[in-house]
Amino acid sequence: MSRRRQIYEGKAKILYEGPEPGTLIQYFKDDATAFNALKKGTINGKGVINNRISEHVFTLLSHINVPTHFIRRLNMREQLVRQVEIIPIEVVVRNVAAGSISKRLGIEEGTQLPRTIIEYYYKDDALGDPLISEEHIACFGWASPEEMHDIADMAIRINDFMCGMFAGIGIRLVDFKLEFGRFWENDFARVILADEISPDGCRLWDLTTGEKLDKDRFRQDLGGEVEAYQEVARRLGLLPEGSEESDVLDLDTHRKKRGK
Repeated sequence: MSRRRQIYEGKAKILYEGPEPGTLIQYFKDDATAFNALKKGTINGKGVINNRISEHVFTLLSHINVPTHFIRRLNMREQLVRQVEIIPIEVVVRNVAAGSISKRLGIEEGTQLPRTIIEYYYKDDALGDPLISEEHIACFGWASPEEMHDIADMAIRINDFMCGMFAGIGIRLVDFKLEFGRFWENDFARVILADEISPDGCRLWDLTTGEKLDKDRFRQDLGGEVEAYQEVARRLGLLPEGSEESDVLDLDTHRKKRGK
């Protein structure tokens, strides 16, 4: 069996050359990082759960005509995705004050924002992913005005859909991160959603108790990271009720039993 060629390794995923031109294999790791990788650790089974949650969310988003890089899930930890040219901007959508916006502006965590805010950060680990404006993006040519219009439009649509989806299972969507890429078809490029959507990049709080069900449990040394990720998957119907930690590694078997 030939060894796959690695294209890129990030904090939470590895990209390998895909089986066909224009495709990649996205592998989800159990590695956990925070504070621009100053804090490092492992959340056992995280890659399996994130792969499944991201597949689920991307599939649902395709049903509302949000274009994504996702093609199909290959196994417990891998997805087949379209190869894109990543736009070097992290798009953060905020519904509730938490994290850096609370620190920057002195807003108490948990405060409902008067309106949804979209923020942009320049993807550069050495610089700490600084907050930027659309003026910076236009000035340095990181994305065209047309691309930014498409990105903002998709971000709002994704937020509207995900707020409803999570509210329906008793979860408050506080904020989340998106990444976009240019998908080239001949000489034409269009912007599509890339990367992943999972508890790694979303703040998810229980609607009733306010319990955090995301990577903030790792960031803030709260413990229970595995259980929190599992709970999100369970509420989404991706993990059987009453399953134990060991069952996370048997998601494919569960999927076959359900005929999906």
